[in-house]
Amino acid sequence: MSADRLAELQRRLAEFAAARDWDRFHSPKNLAMALSVEAAELVEELQWLTEEQSRALEPERHARVRLEAADVLIYLLRLADKLGLDLLRAADDKIALNERKYPADRVRGDSRKYTEY
Repeated sequence: MSADRLAELQRRLAEFAAARDWDRFHSPKNLAMALSVEAAELVEELQWLTEEQSRALEPERHARVRLEAADVLIYLLRLADKLGLDLLRAADDKIALNERKYPADRVRGDSRKYTEY
């Protein structure tokens, strides 16, 4: 997703909230809580599936997962907007950190946490 597309989504979401006078409810705390709830709803859609089933969703479940994932993105974008976070830069920074914590030649095929190496 380009920075322009991300900014456009954030603008659209801010306008959506403002038009409904919801901005006063969109504190960082409330948005983080809502994000957590939406992530749990996404997990719920996949919870009892096998690994194989989760990779080949039936069309109805795929549609539900798609919308739950959108809810997660929406709340994350609102939270980032409220806190002035550059999510693309943050993701780049986090990937660089993880590259140092999990060097490919050392952790390939092993899912343990970096503190266990």
